[in-house]
Amino acid sequence: MAAKSDGAAVSVEDDNTPKSLSEPGNPAARPRCTAAGGKPYTLLDCCWVLCALLVFFSDGATDLWLAADYYLRGDYWWFGLTLVFVVVPSAVVQVLSFRWFVYDYSDLSGGDGEASGSGTGAGAAGAAAGAAKAVRVAPPQRCCTVCMWVFQTVLHVLQLGQVWRYIHALYLGAQSRWHSNGPRRHFHWRLMFESADITMLRLLEAFLKSAPQLVLQLSIMIHGNTVLPLQGLSASASLVSLAWMIASYQKVLRDSRDDKLPMSYKAVIAQMLWHFFTIGARTVAFALFASVFQLYFGIFIVSHWCVMTFWIIQGETDFCMSKWEEIIYNMVVGIIYIFCWFNVKEGPSRFRMTVYYSVTLAENVALTAAWYTYRGPHTSDSYALVVVCLVACSFALGTFFMLVYYCWLHPDGPVLGSQWGGCVDEGVVGAGGVAGVIDACLTPSQGSQTDMVITSPPRTLPRTKDTGEPVPGERDRDKERDRDSCLPVFQVRPSPSSSPALLHRTSSSSRAQEGPVIRIDLPRKRYPAWDAHFIDRRLRKTILLLETSSAVSPRIQYRSSMMGSKEVLEYETTV
Repeated sequence: MAAKSDGAAVSVEDDNTPKSLSEPGNPAARPRCTAAGGKPYTLLDCCWVLCALLVFFSDGATDLWLAADYYLRGDYWWFGLTLVFVVVPSAVVQVLSFRWFVYDYSDLSGGDGEASGSGTGAGAAGAAAGAAKAVRVAPPQRCCTVCMWVFQTVLHVLQLGQVWRYIHALYLGAQSRWHSNGPRRHFHWRLMFESADITMLRLLEAFLKSAPQLVLQLSIMIHGNTVLPLQGLSASASLVSLAWMIASYQKVLRDSRDDKLPMSYKAVIAQMLWHFFTIGARTVAFALFASVFQLYFGIFIVSHWCVMTFWIIQGETDFCMSKWEEIIYNMVVGIIYIFCWFNVKEGPSRFRMTVYYSVTLAENVALTAAWYTYRGPHTSDSYALVVVCLVACSFALGTFFMLVYYCWLHPDGPVLGSQWGGCVDEGVVGAGGVAGVIDACLTPSQGSQTDMVITSPPRTLPRTKDTGEPVPGERDRDKERDRDSCLPVFQVRPSPSSSPALLHRTSSSSRAQEGPVIRIDLPRKRYPAWDAHFIDRRLRKTILLLETSSAVSPRIQYRSSMMGSKEVLEYETTV
């Protein structure tokens, strides 16, 4: 992906930032990585990316090597299954990666040189061009454009799209390290966008390729009652890849949020060990059961996936901008839930995590007990007992490291009792302050002749769940929505010299130097969801276009989410 298509420096904030966060005595007000400044790129970050590349190559190489070994041994059935679980998931991920490249790079390679958009991003890009007063962006030379398209096509055909993204992330990290504060901020946020794309792609690939491959190889080993060195190597690489990508996803997600404390590498290692042992116990139990009951194992997997997907959909997640994309996302998360816990919904997660691991423990016990009862005569009692102890000890170790993470290494400090919500307690804002903030956020500045409205909203807005409790001021907002069913979702305007709603965030002197503001008429997504400007690639294009017309980086401002103590008020806007 071209460097210019990956994002820009942005300052992200919520119109309703509680004052309690800025109080020195508040533990939630500890230093954090803000989007405006960005965390300095360190040698550890570079080593992390290099290790991620090593994990990627080791996982793919061992699987291909094992497939070739099966072919040479004449085990064509195992050869075919092993190769299918390598090629098909990799092709799916490459198609998705190339689609993102096409969407990001298409406007930059336009021949007319005018900032414009295509498809769903036309309105966003067009309004950004209007805000930039018809500033023309010089397109790349035609020969460079052709070379880039050929280069990216060859890379993705060779299944190396993620490798290029990792290398590009290293380049962006080095640039953010070497440049001064202004350019460093730009490169930092481009690095965040690229890292978000990599982790999403690799997480999808891990659960489409590494997880099935791990179960397959363990089943072959148990069925044949022998362990080949290549089989053990391939299974180990797949298990490490799974644990690595889950921990890496959580780290990048937290690093990208200015309202979240970054995750230390000690916490990342604890998360890796947590998932390594729990997934290991889960896959061994799967392999034991599959070695005896192949048909029933398939029925069990499909049934578990359907139940988990229904559970996720029933929880009304809010990750994608479209209803059908949200359903597809829930189905993919259902695959993840076959193997491990993955938090996808904001709010207290202790109960949901307890339910999930209780079900997982019961399933592991039932699957292992069924294998122990109906195992073949060639399996001795001592060997079977060792395998059963292995499953139990692995699950216990995973639970131990999970407790270590939450009790000592969680970025927000020890998470005990009701604090398992996954969010920092941001306090309660007084009613007067909330009203002022909502007014300033939802009402366009009066008398401003430079307000721009981006007329390409998301296909559908996030759905909400009715809590049944009246919320102060909600009825008035509902009436306003009824009167105007075409509220702007994206609004681009120059930053005012002073604004009462932002006095608690920045001083008037620093605000006078700020550039354009992208106001999003949506409540800011909370952890564990990515911010809208990470998910919606049209916003990335808008930020890029605004970046060309302002010496100061654009600032993103979300609608007030009326964040209370352990409670988030969600909005529903008709567009």
